[in-house]
Amino acid sequence: MKLLSIALPCYNSEGYMRKCIDSLLKGGEDVEILIVDDGSFKDNTASIADEYESKYPTICRAIHKENGGHGSAVNTGIKEATGLFFKVVDSDDWVKEEAYEKVLETLRRFAGSEKVLDMLICNYVYEKEGEKRKKVINYRRTLPVEEFFTWEDCRHFLKGHYILMHSVIYRTKLLKDSGIKLPEHTFYVDNIYVFEPMLNVKGMYYLDVNFYRYYIGRQDQSVNETVMIGRIDQQIKVNKLMYDFFSEHKAEIIKAKRKSQYMFNYLEIITTVSSVLLTKAGDDENLKKKEDLWAYMKEKDNSLYRKLRHGLLGRATNLPGRGGRRITVDGYELARKIFNFI
Repeated sequence: MKLLSIALPCYNSEGYMRKCIDSLLKGGEDVEILIVDDGSFKDNTASIADEYESKYPTICRAIHKENGGHGSAVNTGIKEATGLFFKVVDSDDWVKEEAYEKVLETLRRFAGSEKVLDMLICNYVYEKEGEKRKKVINYRRTLPVEEFFTWEDCRHFLKGHYILMHSVIYRTKLLKDSGIKLPEHTFYVDNIYVFEPMLNVKGMYYLDVNFYRYYIGRQDQSVNETVMIGRIDQQIKVNKLMYDFFSEHKAEIIKAKRKSQYMFNYLEIITTVSSVLLTKAGDDENLKKKEDLWAYMKEKDNSLYRKLRHGLLGRATNLPGRGGRRITVDGYELARKIFNFI
């Protein structure tokens, strides 16, 4: 059995996937790299995947499938993974070699331990086009550093400080047993990927190394704000799925105070992003979508709705009138500058 399975979703990724794969190959025989070609057709993505499988048959595996979107490619990676642990790396990102070695060393240690490691967390770095100073996202203020811990060992989670796909490595069996199935042809499903499995995560370890390099800069990137507004229906879909999951598993989630706080904060941030983007769009159609989103949440689970609606972010994103919407957008832009999020 391999120590770590890495799923690499690729869609017309010819221009950057080699850099990503080459950085992952440095893990050697401990790693299997699942290059998931998600129906690429505009370039040589498929042949590059086959090339790496041919050259590194004991490490790389090319998986060709019909186009289903990022979530579908991740689903395929989870299904095909044989490693003890599982990681997703997007094809335009890469990992740092020195940190990679420490990650594998840590996973090896837990592979033979009585302590069950459900999730390893590392730092990630924004590799933002045109910026010399790279912003590092770490968790030192919230998580115990380089020791095994559970939810109740965590400190208070701040608003907006959550664990992204870039940060996590899961125990593969936990993912498979969770039954997670990301929706196809939908952007922003990475939020579901780091939300639903938290229900079953118990044992964790935070390795304070700058492992994942998250590239920001392509104009067509899904996190580009203009692109996000154009795909707002998909953001709303993900928002509703997360809300439904929290509502349906609320009794189990609230058993662990810190887990409950963390998952609620994450849901609150996603709902805030949806609301602000719809407010920024500003037209009647999108303002109606915002109204409908909140109405949906109220009907689904009134108590959870009230907690979101009457919290600080809920109030800030639902200020009345044109002036209130202007304050909402200005506050969002200020927060972006302070926290440097997308």
